[in-house]
Amino acid sequence: MVEVPEIPKVVGLELPAKETALIVVDMQNDFAHPQGALFVPEAPRSVPAIKLLLEKAREAGARVVYTQDWHREDDPEFQIWPRHAVAGTWGAEILEELRPEPGDLVVQKVRYDAFYGTPLDHYLHLWGVKHVVVTGTVANICVLHTAGSAALRWYRVVLPEDATSALTPFDLQAALRQVAFLYQGKVTRAEGVRFV
Repeated sequence: MVEVPEIPKVVGLELPAKETALIVVDMQNDFAHPQGALFVPEAPRSVPAIKLLLEKAREAGARVVYTQDWHREDDPEFQIWPRHAVAGTWGAEILEELRPEPGDLVVQKVRYDAFYGTPLDHYLHLWGVKHVVVTGTVANICVLHTAGSAALRWYRVVLPEDATSALTPFDLQAALRQVAFLYQGKVTRAEGVRFV
């Protein structure tokens, strides 16, 4: 039995709206819909928390970014995972209940990390973003790689655990531990995040 070291959690957190981006990672049909190709059973439970954060961020004027896993039919990743999130398919679309709004940035990515080969860092810098709130699925894969890549670029990372899902409880705890310990990010819950 492996014990997870205690993960420090923040109950309430205020973030400057004009310097913060909310990043919704891969909440696409193939991952978050029961009929999706790589359905994460816990993903639907994170939808209310993500919706709450979207409402708060938009109301306060924080930036909103969505990522989409986005693959060609011959993507080598399909040697690791079954075929999923093929460009232009239903599976690659963002869940209807979390649909982006005009003005939101949608970043299509070909690997786990939303910064790899995309203009995400460019836009965050243009907008003066210093803090990122990372949500979505899968916690120890695309969420963690995006959070880690943000931290390596000196963005301050916040990870609301109820707005994040994983394939197993272990995977979620491993991601929270990495964000809190290695990247010195803040782990919290959606209701505790305030954009001011």
